[in-house]
Amino acid sequence: MDTQIFIDAFTQLFELEHLAFLLLGTALGLLVGVLPGLGGVAGLSLLLPFVYDMDPSHALAMMIGLLAPTTTSDTFPSVLMGIPGTSASQATVVDGFPLAKRGEGARALGAAFTASLFGGLFGAFVLTGAIFAARPIILAMGFGEQMMLIMLALSMIGMLTGNHAFKGLATCVIGLIIGMVGYEPHGAFRLAGIPGVFESAYLSDGIKIVIIGLGMFAMPEIVDLVRRHETISKDGMLGSGWLTGFKDAVKNWWIIVRCSAIGCLIGALPGLGGSVVDWIAYGHVIQTSKDKSKFGTGDIRGVLAPESANNAKEGGAMIPTILFGIPGSGSYAILLSGFILIGIEPGTEMITKNLDLTYTMIWSLALANVFGAGTCLLLSSQIAKLTTIRYGFLAPFMLVLIFFAAFQATRDWNDLIALFVFGTLGTFMKRYGWSRPALLIGFFLSDRIETSLYQSIQVYGFSFFERPIVIVLVILTVLSIIAALRYNPNAGKVFTEDSEASTRRKWPQIGFTLFMLVVVVVAFTDGFRYETLGRIFPFAIGLLGFAFVLPVLFQQIVAKKPCAVLIDKELHGETTHSEFYYLGWIAGMLGFIGLVGFPIAAAVFIFHFVSSRVEINHLRNGLLGLSAAAFLGLLSYFLTLEYPPGLLQWFTAEFLGFKMPFYLGGPQ
Repeated sequence: MDTQIFIDAFTQLFELEHLAFLLLGTALGLLVGVLPGLGGVAGLSLLLPFVYDMDPSHALAMMIGLLAPTTTSDTFPSVLMGIPGTSASQATVVDGFPLAKRGEGARALGAAFTASLFGGLFGAFVLTGAIFAARPIILAMGFGEQMMLIMLALSMIGMLTGNHAFKGLATCVIGLIIGMVGYEPHGAFRLAGIPGVFESAYLSDGIKIVIIGLGMFAMPEIVDLVRRHETISKDGMLGSGWLTGFKDAVKNWWIIVRCSAIGCLIGALPGLGGSVVDWIAYGHVIQTSKDKSKFGTGDIRGVLAPESANNAKEGGAMIPTILFGIPGSGSYAILLSGFILIGIEPGTEMITKNLDLTYTMIWSLALANVFGAGTCLLLSSQIAKLTTIRYGFLAPFMLVLIFFAAFQATRDWNDLIALFVFGTLGTFMKRYGWSRPALLIGFFLSDRIETSLYQSIQVYGFSFFERPIVIVLVILTVLSIIAALRYNPNAGKVFTEDSEASTRRKWPQIGFTLFMLVVVVVAFTDGFRYETLGRIFPFAIGLLGFAFVLPVLFQQIVAKKPCAVLIDKELHGETTHSEFYYLGWIAGMLGFIGLVGFPIAAAVFIFHFVSSRVEINHLRNGLLGLSAAAFLGLLSYFLTLEYPPGLLQWFTAEFLGFKMPFYLGGPQ
């Protein structure tokens, strides 16, 4: 039986259609990694609305293909300019950028891609073995065990992400609260407006994860990067040394193996993943090296360690994702939503009924890593040229694209408003050091933990806490919180007034924390509207919110010297305009869309933005705007997508009896 499952999975893996969509996804993933501001979360969030009507196997291949190589191609901006392509390539900058500055960019990239390839294959190998080991554990889990496993994951997510432990936990609770919006399990509206006065039909169905993903990750990064007025890379020149880089990887094979193992382990811890795995691997290679003098000045070992770890962590992150339905990182929260969208339910069925599909996914991950690393090696000179484009040219098109993708979530104008709201929230969370991955994962798990809680109480009462696996998971949850508090990387760290943790301008941070507290208060008081069982979750989440937000607020208010709870990344920002300036641009774009419809507004916005923020060249900028509108038009036509309508489309249809063509914002 197992042999037949392997044969079926292998056969499906090499079907021409599967390979074609895997390659297409890989190509998109490579582009997503090269362009800072996107990354796996934003890339998958952009893809999700477009796979809705696709064949499930094709959609699955595209999603895995997109996710796998982003941590390979993100090496280009890290090495060539010193700007991390994604959060998982931050440590690569430390030694990769100095290598590029002395003409050894090709050597650094060659070593990085070789290490990435091995790390990706190592992660897939570990994941294959984990399927066998985890089967009896998964099959022994009931509702109570599932709930406590999610609680353990949430405690780890909150404690292991962000600059401050309580900030991470508080953000996780905020994510749970946002996940409460809409219908609660007993059928009542929750947090969808003011009861008896106004309740939003849009909010009654909950907020879509595409909106949260793009708002938390894409929009804040685009706003941040466009403010710096930089190209991703200065000249895109790689130098020579590809073969030398490959030899470096072979010579230091033991470093790659060790760091790949670290990547798998860290990736399997929910919420940790790409935010720290590269730094842990980088720290490990420094600690275990006899000669530490060259690190930070262009030591090839400082490239091999993080690159092998950040690709291996993809296989590790898929372990809790496939087996327990608990996302290993923010990217995998979006991937899980994609699974559910195309009819795949993670958990027990993935190791019983759908075991062949599980192996197809694992080997697709490995194959996408091979495709990605190979493409980066073969087309590196051409890909490097993409990094010479000034970000001011890319930013308006990327903004137009993410709002277009967000509208496909429900095809309601409120999608655009919601994206702007959460994008603004994400921008200030990034500025003040609140963990965005924690919010995203908390949001995704909110419905699951509430459902598991009610099912556990209805089936077992509160006696489910007496079950052996539940007891073990409770103990592990407590130990994880204690360990994270005790071994927090910022514990005992001394900050100065010249750092981001300065006491200067702390009152805006306090204002933001008060906003978070108001969200908790609203969620807690909303619990009084429901019957006894329906109150449990809002009250529990509200109390947890108070327990985590109030200490943060208190520490910020009484702080007399720099500390980890005070983070303001604008204190040393080399920018000419604040976030409000570019948020104003985005608000203006939305207002103009409301007047003339999406395609016309998109073309005009790109023309005006590039002319105003980059340089005036009417012909070129006009062609850029028209090209963007044409691209979106083709996308809409072939995928049967819709544009957000404006007053112009409504006016011509209602008063002139004329429906504008779809490429000008009319219906298809």
